[in-house]
Amino acid sequence: MNSGILWIIAGSMIGFGIAAISAGLLKLKRNLFLVLYVPCIAVLLAIFILSNGISVKDVLGHNLYRGLLGAALAGVFVIRNVLSQPASPRNKGGEFILDIIWPGMAYGLIDALLLSILPVLAMKLTLTGIFWTDSWTGRILFGVIAMAASFFITTAYHYGFPEFRGKKIIWPNVGNGILSLAYLLTMNPLAAILPHMAMHVAAMVHGRESTGQVPPHYEKS
Repeated sequence: MNSGILWIIAGSMIGFGIAAISAGLLKLKRNLFLVLYVPCIAVLLAIFILSNGISVKDVLGHNLYRGLLGAALAGVFVIRNVLSQPASPRNKGGEFILDIIWPGMAYGLIDALLLSILPVLAMKLTLTGIFWTDSWTGRILFGVIAMAASFFITTAYHYGFPEFRGKKIIWPNVGNGILSLAYLLTMNPLAAILPHMAMHVAAMVHGRESTGQVPPHYEKS
């Protein structure tokens, strides 16, 4: 089995497991869930980067301005989606600052890396050769396969949250699909990372308990 596919499977299993145990079984509050989720995924990504000899500087610098433009356009879409959902009271003072930093920026960053950056980079490492890089047919097929990998991880991870079971699993795939597509069209990861972070921050400002972008949520008894 190709090593790239193994990374996709590993990311899917770890993401699903953390969500299923933390939210489905233990019903941890969001900030406690992130205490487990953020470092676990960070370690997975660090191992992925180091074991494959990936230069973070080169990846971030490739098509930089195109990536920033893609981030701006994708950001408009996802933030408008957040603002279209019901609002709920925001925290104040230090708790509000914590919301911006932890479930806002940190959560958004880790989600983007797991759901968009890891699958695309894993497929890029897997599908090498002239056909995939120098022909339009190969580039389009690469994009389709990379998007499928992103959908696979996104579905597995979100299915661990009880709130996304059934037809509701479609919506995180739509939202994150836009961000993964932005990355693929620009081939700069900032096109997915920055709007994902902005989306989470907007969710914490607009509706920390009512917007779907920042699970877990639990029904009040």
